[in-house]
Amino acid sequence: MADTYWIDVREADEFATGHHPEAVNIPYESIGERIGEVTGEKHADIRVYCRSGKRSGVAKATLESLGFTQVINEGGVEDVLSKIAAEK
Repeated sequence: MADTYWIDVREADEFATGHHPEAVNIPYESIGERIGEVTGEKHADIRVYCRSGKRSGVAKATLESLGFTQVINEGGVEDVLSKIAAEK
């Protein structure tokens, strides 16, 4: 499998307070227009998250409507960071 693309769909000021070390910041409102900055591969492994999981759910639906097939809503940033810490 190719790379995993992590996308933090919160606002830039939220992203600045802490994020997944491999994440790029694309606010959920612009994910449809900006996903090409990350990948154009429709079967890429894309992981989205936000503060609670709601905005990342919207982002996931947007990406799926554009034909992306492997999008996972990872929930909130604290969930993501906790998983990383547990893997160390």
